[in-house]
Amino acid sequence: MKLSDLDFSYPENLVATSPQHPPRVMKFEISQGIPEEISLQQLLELIPAGDVLVINNTKVLKRRVFAGDLEILFLEQKSPLEWEVLFPSRKNKLGDEIALPGGLIMTLVQKGRPQVVHLSEAVNEDYFLRWGELPLPPYIQKARDQRHTVREDESWYQTAWAASPGSFAAPTASLHFREQDLKLLKSRGVEVLEITLHVGLGTFLPVVAEDLNDHEMHAEYIEVPRDVWRSLVAAKDCGQKVWALGTTAARALESVGGGVLSCDLEGNFKGLTKILIQPPYQFKVV
Repeated sequence: MKLSDLDFSYPENLVATSPQHPPRVMKFEISQGIPEEISLQQLLELIPAGDVLVINNTKVLKRRVFAGDLEILFLEQKSPLEWEVLFPSRKNKLGDEIALPGGLIMTLVQKGRPQVVHLSEAVNEDYFLRWGELPLPPYIQKARDQRHTVREDESWYQTAWAASPGSFAAPTASLHFREQDLKLLKSRGVEVLEITLHVGLGTFLPVVAEDLNDHEMHAEYIEVPRDVWRSLVAAKDCGQKVWALGTTAARALESVGGGVLSCDLEGNFKGLTKILIQPPYQFKVV
């Protein structure tokens, strides 16, 4: 697939700045060839008893810190004082010092994507809970003409079942579902299972390779528990379908099904994936 195959007219005035309830759903079946709009209720009714719905329980980290107009996303701690970060550093040179909230000084020690910085003192999640913001997608910031989060973002920019901290963006499809939707499915005999995929740096970076086979995906961490995988295998052996709520859940399951991850001594699948799903990929689990 070529990058140019994905070009289309993008109406920026229609960008949503928070989830709509009830959401609009597009249903597309290859056999029919024509998409149709359905309600969330109709979508839930498409999943029959005995099938499995897999959800991603990742939780978004508050790692976006502002230094005046400069926006820094803290990614990974490399040592007590060194961090990988992402920020617009074109105008900065090595050794530049940047004052952060709370009296912290950040020194640029390595450029690139991501950059490496040295902090004047060690920080932990308490620092980010006090000074950090949720990393809202750039298209939402642009649509609002406002880069900072607002109080309401704290309540909606996490899934209803977020439990495992580690993401730099929310699994977007899941934001349109509530606990009551899952309870309804369970009451009808649908099995709902949780996996974890922490959305990584790649979600913020553009695709620049014209041939998508040349695109270097950034690795994302996955956990698929042993009992979850056994339930999925058992369901498929019985002819039931596996539904993935969103692309992150699908990517995690296909990474296991495609042999990207191996299981540990307890039978759990944990590790990093770089898979890029594009035509003519044949799904192995979902």
